[in-house]
Amino acid sequence: MKIEYYNLYTHFILITQKRVPLITENYRERLEKYITGIVNNNNSKLYSIYANPEHAHLLISRSSRISEETMLTIIADSSTKFIHDNKLCMEKFAWQQSASAFSVSKTDVDRVCKYILNQPMHHQKMSFAEEYNKFLKHYQKTLKWDMIS
Repeated sequence: MKIEYYNLYTHFILITQKRVPLITENYRERLEKYITGIVNNNNSKLYSIYANPEHAHLLISRSSRISEETMLTIIADSSTKFIHDNKLCMEKFAWQQSASAFSVSKTDVDRVCKYILNQPMHHQKMSFAEEYNKFLKHYQKTLKWDMIS
């Protein structure tokens, strides 16, 4: 059945392989723009993005024709190739083979956008490990930071 209208907001968190801080300020904005293009080319809309050194947050309203897993696979594979092809990272860049996807209600879109765009200030007060455990606790998951490879 064709879905005429969809309202599917997802907050994604991608983590670099072994949580190594590979995303430098030198190419962060370039990577964010590239990922924005990937999302747009998949009939979806990127509301906010921020690429930290070892992880990236994205808020996406995705097409009903693409799953969260497919969207992230496309983003991860394409952005990794982009980084390698443009020699943006001195080391071998890779995302972890798993990521997180949290549903967001329409009423929380602005709040989540502000949270994502405020990452530099946020991480002056809280490490990524603390942040991630807070997300997992909020969404009632038992997975702990140290279990994430």
